[in-house]
Order: sequence, then structure tokens, then C-alpha cells
Amino acid sequence: MKKLYFLTLIALVSCIDVSAQQDPNYTQYMYNLSVINPAYAGSKESLSGGLLYRKQWVEIEDAPTTGTFFLHSPVGKNVGLGISAITDKIGPVEENNIFADFSYTLNLGGEHKLAFGIKGGATFHKVGLFDEIGNGNVPDPNDPAFAENTSRTLLNLGSGLFYYTDKYYVSFSMPNILKGKYLDYRFDVDGQDYKFGTETLHYFLTGGYVFDLTPNVKFKPFAMIKSSINAPTSFDLSTNFLFNEKFEVGATYRFEDSFGAMINYAITPSLRIGYAYDHIVSDLNVTTPSSHEFMLLFDLNFSKKVSQSPRFF
Repeated sequence: MKKLYFLTLIALVSCIDVSAQQDPNYTQYMYNLSVINPAYAGSKESLSGGLLYRKQWVEIEDAPTTGTFFLHSPVGKNVGLGISAITDKIGPVEENNIFADFSYTLNLGGEHKLAFGIKGGATFHKVGLFDEIGNGNVPDPNDPAFAENTSRTLLNLGSGLFYYTDKYYVSFSMPNILKGKYLDYRFDVDGQDYKFGTETLHYFLTGGYVFDLTPNVKFKPFAMIKSSINAPTSFDLSTNFLFNEKFEVGATYRFEDSFGAMINYAITPSLRIGYAYDHIVSDLNVTTPSSHEFMLLFDLNFSKKVSQSPRFF
């Protein structure tokens, strides 16, 4: 397979002291906040959910792909519940995550609210190197690293805070608190011998504001900082414009990594579809530096109650 060995090395090395495939990047991160922050669960007055699919480096076979499903709803006055599922694949490396979310919201007075959230679930991680030997897709079939497939099932916990009003929000979260070990064989990276691949705790800080430019036009800037002790900090900045509460268009930039554009449209008041495009500008040498992301969002209000102050995040 084209570029398979290169992608395998990326996938394996990414397991060393970083979060591996556990915390994938999204261009449309502002629309799936419950995936990275359990405190967001139930923050809307409806049953809310969505699907996202991301394909990186589209012309490279076995390049990274990510699929995400999330669903959350308020339960009672102050409690929110949610679930999320993420599948991530790059070459022979595959990871599936299933989480349940719980949140509790404090009313601070007026429009101000502060939610606390926890999440718990499992990660199913598989490295299918042995499967590729028969296909002739490994450089050395006798290498011990390719002698067998490896799989792990790991439990994990996450937590977060979500402060919001009808106009803006600030979110801080740690989606994966527990460190998991994926690999149980040794390999060499830059002259140093490693035995295990482990996760590192990642921190997410996000925020957004909704400005009313005119009665029919809203300006929605968003930002996200993703950081950990042993990995580079990632900074995303997005600027979106919403017209007539239906059509939205925006641009995004990930510092020293990529830039892109996004667009979405409300087919009905309860259903919205979206698309985002990324173009890599970092020094990562890939022949096709473009990525595509597709989104489907829905909000189901079974109570038929009309919100007096609709939210746009």
C-alpha cells in the first residue's frame, strides 16, 4: 500500500509520550464540544447530537480517517447526560472510543451558568502489523515488530468545566486523564530504546463569542488551545459569519500547521449540514496536503418549548 510504512511509523511514534489517536483534531471543533468536554452535555434545551467524518491527505491510501458520533440532553433541571463514540484509523493502527458523560450546572445569576462534567469509558486500540505481511506491505517480514497484531482495551476518565451565557462561553477540559500503555515491544526512535507507548494528559481551552452585527448577521469568533507537557501546543482560531440563522461560512487557522474554510447550512431548524477543508502549511512533507471534514447536526425539542434566548454554540 502506498505510504503504508511511513504512516505506520507515524502512528507508532505518535504513541510515545503523546496522546496517540486519542484526541483527534477537528476543524469544526466548535460544533462537537461534548466530545472533548463532558460539562457541555445537556447545555442546550434539547436532545442534541451529530456526526463528523474527517479524511486527511485524501489521495494517500491508508491515510488518517476519523469518525465521531455524539448525543447529549438535559435531564431534569441541572443535570445533563451524553454519550460519544470516536473511531480513528491510520494504516494498520485503529482506535475506537466509547464514553458516557455527566454534567451538573450551577445558575450563577442572570444568564451566567457554570457546568461541571465528568466522562468515563473505554478505548479499544489495535495495531494490525501482522496482517500486512501477507500483502507484502512491510519492508522486512522477519522484523519482530511485525510478528503479531497487538490490541489493548483501556479504561479512561475525563473532566471539564463549561462557563457560558447566551452570548459567549469558556471551556476547559481534560478528556483523557488516565495514562494507557499500548505497545509491549521495544523499538528505536532517534537512538533511544522504547518499550511502551503511553498517553499523555492533554488540556483543552476553548472559547467563543456571538456578536450581532445586524438583525440578520452574526459574527462568531472561536479559539482553541490544546496542550500537554510533552507535546507541542496547538492553537486554532476561527471566524464565522451566520446569515439569517441558516447559512454560515467561516475561515480557520491552526498556528504553523494549516488553514482552511468551512460552510454549513440549516436544512430545517432542527437539522444542519456542514463541510470544512484544510490545507497543510507546516513542514510535514505529504504529496496531498488537503483534508476534508463533513458534519451533520440535529436538535430535537420534544417539549415544544420555544427558547426565549436561542444559543448559537
